[in-house]
Amino acid sequence: MRKTSFKRQGGFSLVELVIVVVIIAIIGAIAIPRMSRGSAGATDSAIAADLAVLRNAIELYAAEHNGDYPALGTVANQLTLYSDADGNTNATKTSTFIYGPYIRKVPALKVGAEKGSTGFTDTAGDAGAGWVYDEDTGNLYANTTTETDQAGKLYKDY
Repeated sequence: MRKTSFKRQGGFSLVELVIVVVIIAIIGAIAIPRMSRGSAGATDSAIAADLAVLRNAIELYAAEHNGDYPALGTVANQLTLYSDADGNTNATKTSTFIYGPYIRKVPALKVGAEKGSTGFTDTAGDAGAGWVYDEDTGNLYANTTTETDQAGKLYKDY
């Protein structure tokens, strides 16, 4: 008796290929929306982190300057340069300028009409300023008006 053997050709059948494509489509349908939400969540986290850094620097400045907060007109210099007891600033540390710097640079605002701005203002909505700052209380928030995070919370309320 003679045995007949069939040699199967290598490769995938059409059904196997369709199943693989369907599985990839399902994974993509689940993963893509999650990844796009991730970038918005990263912006929310970045703004919260920037505010925390700035607020901590302002509080540390006040602690070392008899409870006085940085002046609005010079807040960036007072946080990024060395200062004396009266709040005067200098680029290098000396026997007089012993405090600070509290941060390396002022972070830029990440959202809204003033995106990319690093300046300070005392009035929300001012052009060219990323942060709204009250020198009397040390309060600080993002210079945005209607922009919200993923949860619907206004960035200015962070």
